Amino acid sequence: MKPIILCGPTASGKTELALALAKQLGGEIISADSRQVYKRLTIGTAKPQGTWQNGVYRVDGIAYHLVDFLDVTDTFNAGSFCTKAKKIATGAPHTPLIFAGGTGMYLHAYFVGMDDLPASTPTSRAAVETILAEKGKEGLHARLQEIDPVSAANIPVGNVQRTMRAVELFLLTGKPASTLKSGKFFQLPEQEKGLFVYLDWQKDALQQRIEKRTAQIFDGMVQETRELLAANYAPDIPALKSLGYPQAVAFVQGELSRQEALTQIITLTRQYAKRQRTWFNRYTQALHLPLERPEDFDVSQLTTRIINTYKNPA
Repeated sequence: MKPIILCGPTASGKTELALALAKQLGGEIISADSRQVYKRLTIGTAKPQGTWQNGVYRVDGIAYHLVDFLDVTDTFNAGSFCTKAKKIATGAPHTPLIFAGGTGMYLHAYFVGMDDLPASTPTSRAAVETILAEKGKEGLHARLQEIDPVSAANIPVGNVQRTMRAVELFLLTGKPASTLKSGKFFQLPEQEKGLFVYLDWQKDALQQRIEKRTAQIFDGMVQETRELLAANYAPDIPALKSLGYPQAVAFVQGELSRQEALTQIITLTRQYAKRQRTWFNRYTQALHLPLERPEDFDVSQLTTRIINTYKNPA
């Protein structure tokens, strides 16, 4: 049974829509969110409130997979996502699955594929982090320019994670990352893989949603951060590198005021949403749902349209 894949930027309403679809179709949800995987981070990641029942996380009775299972000191990547998601799909061949999340690389890896590249090692990761600490993101990108001008031309200076990974691949293999990749990154998912649905929010309307949600979750994010630090977790553990949490750490430690932290989180979230929009706009085969005003997000109407398209493909 083909899945439905809800794509869209952060704060676009994917979770609410996924739950509505799952209820009507008798389906289950697979989260494609790189932050909601962590235990102990719920409010600040906008994780849907649920409970564990017989080994399954359920939200309003709906099985909601790949959230709230990872220790805060562990890391998770696209390869890990594919392995776990495929196991879930294999175990439920006749169940409608709804993928919902804004981590484009996870969805792309699952539905298009990914290159078989070497995994990070403690040594390689430490080497790249040293460059970043000593020379900043500009210096790290300059290093990438030296060893792999092709990758440097395609990766913005501000995308630190991709820059780090490209430099790290060179350290691991001795070859530029651009020569190791097959081009799958630029391919589009085939239509027969599932119904892709893109929540295409108008920029200003999405920014309003981002500002509103950030204000709503900030206090909870701070509380979660306080609890982790009070439990003697380091402020730079993987979970606390999630979007917004470094600013929460800085607020808790007195390095930022509340307003400064909020402003920084909103700015970073907007930038992240812009990258997500750019990524998912490529999916021309998707069912694009234009959302220009708050009232356009009518869950009942959107659900009906998606299900009609799902059951009666062109």
